[in-house]
Amino acid sequence: MNLAEEQCVEDLADLLYNFLPGSGNSRTAFPLAAAKVQCEDSWVGGSKRPAIVQLLSSTLDQRRHKFSSLMLSIVRQSMTWRRGKGEPLTRAEVSELNVLLLRLSLKVPELNDPAFLDSLPGDLPESDESPKPKAATVSDELAKTLSDRLIGLFEHAPQRRGYEYERFLTELFAAYGLTPRSPFKLTGEQIDGSFKLHGETYLVEAKWQAGLTGQAELLTFSGKVSGKATWTRGLFISNSGFSEDGLKAFKTGRRTNIICADGLDLHQVVHNRLSLIDVLDEKLRRAAETNQAFVPVRDLLP
Repeated sequence: MNLAEEQCVEDLADLLYNFLPGSGNSRTAFPLAAAKVQCEDSWVGGSKRPAIVQLLSSTLDQRRHKFSSLMLSIVRQSMTWRRGKGEPLTRAEVSELNVLLLRLSLKVPELNDPAFLDSLPGDLPESDESPKPKAATVSDELAKTLSDRLIGLFEHAPQRRGYEYERFLTELFAAYGLTPRSPFKLTGEQIDGSFKLHGETYLVEAKWQAGLTGQAELLTFSGKVSGKATWTRGLFISNSGFSEDGLKAFKTGRRTNIICADGLDLHQVVHNRLSLIDVLDEKLRRAAETNQAFVPVRDLLP
């Protein structure tokens, strides 16, 4: 394993710690989940967290092809064990697991199935209270990771770049507690997904292309958003930016239901450690005041 994978294993161990007991249960426990996928010899026992790290490290290093099956086995047993404790596994936990697996270039289709994710409870008790986003800032380490990943996108071939862009956006939204729907649907280098901000759902369309995004593409996405529930909003991300004529034409005679961001916006968020939540809030406020779908971060937060 390389250093990035070792750090991801540590993060996975922290997340998975409360998924299952280390022992003392004949139906649901980490060694039993490992045995289900023929990785029982990777569970060394002893202190729980070091044993989890050893299980993950050994499987990833020696039986990488079984790692996704191991994650699925752990989640399946956790659903039973946690429900029996009256603390059911939550969607937020599984979403965070999916984000961490993306850092290992892994996806488990069953864990990303929308029907499965929708069946899981959220972190908050059922009430009218909306989920609260995370703190406005992220750690120095995570900010550097996101910044390096964004800059590194330019080094990838187009097909690989789309996948890495997907990983970056998923981790960016997850870092601020915006519960992205993962994975984003990928067609070529266009990624569609969604996230939640202050309890409101936002559809996402992201494009990595050489030319500026114009009126036609904005109209298409706006129409897609309009075709969903009336409270749905949209975020259009164009790495190369938007044409001035296209923005003016899009604004004329219509009320915008989308906001926009370009590649420099994303760079400023991760490189300067700006709050993504604050940036989106300011874009929404400016759109409400001026009907402008795109106001760059450099003009919002001078």
